[in-house]
Amino acid sequence: MVLERDILITEVALRDGSHAIRHQFTVEQVTNVARALDRANVPYIEISHGDGLGGSSLQYGLSLTNEMELIEAAASVVKNAKIAVLLLPGIGTMPELKQAAQLGAKMARIATHVTEADVAPQHIALAKDLGLETVGFLMMSHMVPTAKLVQQAKLMESYGADTVYMVDSAGALLPHQVSERIRALKDQLTVNVGFHAHNNLSLAMANTLAAIEEGATRIDGSIRCLGAGAGNTQTEVLVSVLDKMGIKTGIDVFKMMDIAEELVAPILEKPQEITRDSLVLGYAGVYSSFLLFAQRAAKKFNVDSREILIELGKRHVVGGQEDMIMDVAAELAKQKLDAFV
Repeated sequence: MVLERDILITEVALRDGSHAIRHQFTVEQVTNVARALDRANVPYIEISHGDGLGGSSLQYGLSLTNEMELIEAAASVVKNAKIAVLLLPGIGTMPELKQAAQLGAKMARIATHVTEADVAPQHIALAKDLGLETVGFLMMSHMVPTAKLVQQAKLMESYGADTVYMVDSAGALLPHQVSERIRALKDQLTVNVGFHAHNNLSLAMANTLAAIEEGATRIDGSIRCLGAGAGNTQTEVLVSVLDKMGIKTGIDVFKMMDIAEELVAPILEKPQEITRDSLVLGYAGVYSSFLLFAQRAAKKFNVDSREILIELGKRHVVGGQEDMIMDVAAELAKQKLDAFV
């Protein structure tokens, strides 16, 4: 059965949500959720370490289960959904992308910092050679003016990306900013335009709707809001809202509600909510996956995690610079000690 869809949704909880549970997904969890999402007619399901292929490390956090096992397990139980993987050049490698494709991945999302699209051409080319649907994924898009975002998106397009995403990694953008950026991308690109939100300022849904209104047709969501920071646009809520708006996703609303309640909620170590720290992520414009790292550093050095996050924002620290979190915490602790003395 071919479903009519105005918007194609990629479910990212089994990748972005890895951050929230310290990369501790089991094969059973991923298999059960992927099978259920497929039955609910979700078109794309993203699976990998939170930081993409090859992310399991001391730097980014060690996975409980090898991501290739998770990809293979998910691919074995879906009938219609396509398995997607994320790859950040410099973290993931081309051999890992080849292995993921051999195990059943059908989409590759090649992610770079918003000013570094030029590190992606060989990875995009390989993905295309492997027959994968290929996405350029421009992270931390709030950090540059619209013109720069468009320039970098056009590079992704020129390398062969089928879709280019604007990624609000920090959950820092406001709806009018999303509208302006997506409108410019739609005007300047010939490929599909996508949007990935985070909910640190409680604006993921509003920003996603703004993106859709300006013509974005590829949208990310995380069921039960399972994602880094305060999570992403909550998928079961999004499909409900879009259904009320008459926008076709092809996804079964009731089945998504059941998956969220019965399969995903038990995986969460604590409810996804906007805490003071996740709020500061959006307020300071800091990468959402820094949340748990900052909390650990705050505890180790007895400083306020908010102070760490604000300082990281001032320094424009981006994904891949997780080692800076401990450095900043140590500096803040020393400043406190010096002031006391």
